Amino acid sequence: MKNLLKAILLLSLLAPFAIAQVTDVTLIAILKAEDARRYDKTLEDLLKSPSEQVRTRAALAVGRIGNTAAVPALVGLMEKDPSLRVREMAVFALGEIESVTAADAIVRLIGETGKAQIPGKTEMGRARLVEAAGKIAAAHANDPKAKELGGAIIFTLEAEQLRGQSQDRETILLALTAALRAKPEHADVTVAKFLTNADARVRADAANTLARMRAKNANELLRMMLVKDTDAIARANAARALGAAEDGEAVDALIKAATSDTDSRVRVVAIRSLAALKNEKAAEPLLKRGEILLSAYKASKKPDRIPTEQNEFIEIATTLGRLLTNTQNERAVNLIREFGKLDNGLSTEVYIARVRIAPVRGDESAKPELTHWRQYSTLAQVVGEFAKLEPTNEEGKKMKAEAPEVLHPLARALAEADPVNDADTIMAGSDVLRAYAAFKTADLSEILRSALNNKDVFIRATAAELIGELPASKENVETLKATFERSLQTDKHDNDAQLAILDALFKLDKKATFGVLSSALQHPDYLVRKKALGLLGDKDAWKEISESEMKRLNEIAKTGKDFVWPYDSKSGTKLGTVLNTDLDYRRSIARTNGMVKAVLTTEKGKFTIELLPEDAPLTVDNFIKLARSGFFNGLEVHRVVPNFVMQDGDPRGDGSGGPGWSIRCEINMVPYERGAVGMALSGKDTGGSQWFVTHSPQPHLDGGYTVFGRVNETDMKVVDDIVRGDKIISVRIMEGNLPQSTPRKKR
Repeated sequence: MKNLLKAILLLSLLAPFAIAQVTDVTLIAILKAEDARRYDKTLEDLLKSPSEQVRTRAALAVGRIGNTAAVPALVGLMEKDPSLRVREMAVFALGEIESVTAADAIVRLIGETGKAQIPGKTEMGRARLVEAAGKIAAAHANDPKAKELGGAIIFTLEAEQLRGQSQDRETILLALTAALRAKPEHADVTVAKFLTNADARVRADAANTLARMRAKNANELLRMMLVKDTDAIARANAARALGAAEDGEAVDALIKAATSDTDSRVRVVAIRSLAALKNEKAAEPLLKRGEILLSAYKASKKPDRIPTEQNEFIEIATTLGRLLTNTQNERAVNLIREFGKLDNGLSTEVYIARVRIAPVRGDESAKPELTHWRQYSTLAQVVGEFAKLEPTNEEGKKMKAEAPEVLHPLARALAEADPVNDADTIMAGSDVLRAYAAFKTADLSEILRSALNNKDVFIRATAAELIGELPASKENVETLKATFERSLQTDKHDNDAQLAILDALFKLDKKATFGVLSSALQHPDYLVRKKALGLLGDKDAWKEISESEMKRLNEIAKTGKDFVWPYDSKSGTKLGTVLNTDLDYRRSIARTNGMVKAVLTTEKGKFTIELLPEDAPLTVDNFIKLARSGFFNGLEVHRVVPNFVMQDGDPRGDGSGGPGWSIRCEINMVPYERGAVGMALSGKDTGGSQWFVTHSPQPHLDGGYTVFGRVNETDMKVVDDIVRGDKIISVRIMEGNLPQSTPRKKR
């Protein structure tokens, strides 16, 4: 008996550890399926697991993978699963897949009286259902089902409005975001009803939705919000909505907000909205505000510190450029000239504003020595602005006529520049080519073809993009084809040129594109194969292709498969491959048991990111690996859009660089509130090293970009002060009791 009791006691003690081990094994299986973007029997079986937690996590994985084959199984979970948590995750996953085949079931459940009722089970609210409706409707705007989904969104908002004080906040917020995505007919009328809601966030999101719809029906309420609302985000979004509506009656309220609101987020949005109104009345108060900012900028400018005032000054200069175009306003010109003495040509937007206001030659003695690629970029973009300008003065007209000749030698030089010997200038190559292309000169095709031979992948990508906008010619098409085949062999760190060439070829000559798809469909980079599969799936494009040729290419596509291949060192590229090992998966899972933080030291102070391994384990692991390797140390913040994001993580500094590999998205339900940290993308599953922090709530980003961290309100004061050009000095990772390299032990 004693032995039996000992055995029972031992089993009871071991049981929790046995369950944990099964959970680890299951989680690793799910992570592997997500990493490979593969929906197969493993996930099919997990969706049927007796464990609620397993079904929930498997449903999330299926949504992330995005395979439409999973829709029937997810609809089944949504309609019949006994767990509310599972049903809501199934709905979220259907929204991520964006398949219109789920529309009928979603509309039916939204339409249930009160809440979506599932007999014998806990009620499921409409929040996630309406969120999915918005995503699917936006992805299939021309499908008849989109109208039904839009109607369900309006129904949801109207139903919540009628509930008065018993309204469900989450449902309203997700329905407002769904409305801005789907843009159903007459949505502006319904959305406007929420501008007077007692909840400041609801008011702010309603204004945001109206702004993105460019609605004009609620201007009086929005003007009242801008003047009287106590919430800064609500005021900022009201200002944006008034600008989008081009409400002339709002000019005085916007001027006051732009020059005296206590919150910088409100000021910058109001400044932008004044540009949209194009009322010259705003110029004088903006000039006065600009002079105040410039004085503060001068006082705090130091060799190792870019003043925070730069963000707002750039916004004012840009708006003045639109309000005072061709006016030769001496006060505005002097303001920008004084700023330029300190900025040295790095803030491109300011100098573009200067040439719009007074298209005349600058003071030769005040021109900075060109030592930084951004200065070349600024020069090119300023000259390129003449392609859009119509100067009214004689000097401006002469400058416009001479602009192509000014850009020609620079475009020629950078088209042929060497990444090693011309490292200081080649970064400006893409901007120079775009500026020169705006003039549509006779030799443009020849210069762009020359750029297609450049060793710099981003110059080649830009050249391909620009060639794709020109009329088709045999020479351009043949050069694109040859460059594509060559790039498959040489471009191991970045795939931008390969993807741009495929797009350009498809625009110019679909038959020629068909000829290179064979190589693309066999490439180890999943993103290149995915692009090729997408082009192959456009059946209308291949009407002239023989049935035998189509059959051959479809067979190649099946061989190439539509999931991510494991990394093979023989291929020479890590792009679009599965890089993680079992050790990586185990380490990522282990972090979910403790607190993980990243402490960033910047030129404006320190701030901490609380990382979220539970929601995005592999994204967090990727960030930690990069941080511990010193990847982020010394990088410039290359993008700051006030009241939107601060973005970093680009080793090039122009927004196009990365680490030489790509990671998959780990979309989750964490919303983009103020201080959310997300992965920057150029398309699904293209993340690498670039990340951003949101200055204010950005609901339109929810479910589109991976949230993998957050910054608290205290530390956001540091983030708010950061401007473009500030550096991340160091990133220090702090983990609880779990060292990075030690996986959780088997139990």
